[in-house]
Amino acid sequence: MGLSLRMKRNQNVLVVRLAGELDHHTAEKVRTSIEAELDKGVSTHLVLNLADLEFMDSSGLGVILGRYKKVSQLGGKMILCSIKPSVYRLMEMSGLFKILPTYDDEERAIIACGVAS
Repeated sequence: MGLSLRMKRNQNVLVVRLAGELDHHTAEKVRTSIEAELDKGVSTHLVLNLADLEFMDSSGLGVILGRYKKVSQLGGKMILCSIKPSVYRLMEMSGLFKILPTYDDEERAIIACGVAS
């Protein structure tokens, strides 16, 4: 199936929409794409919209945790939103929700970063 990655900025929030499968085949693409945008110094916060993410494995968890560390170093917030039940279960079992907040939709996630959408 592969992975589609779309990015947009809302003030200082980088919004990344992932669709498809985030696994060991696609993790590096996601990591480098998000890093390149964050390294531009425009975005402090990161919202991952997972509404169209069908599958994720441990490589995907690693990418998310790595971006969390990067955003934290920038003094920003990272928020997940719109998570499908199958992906949600993996994240829940991994303990990811102990460090990352989740919201039902992208607009609320952006607002939680302190930005009016």
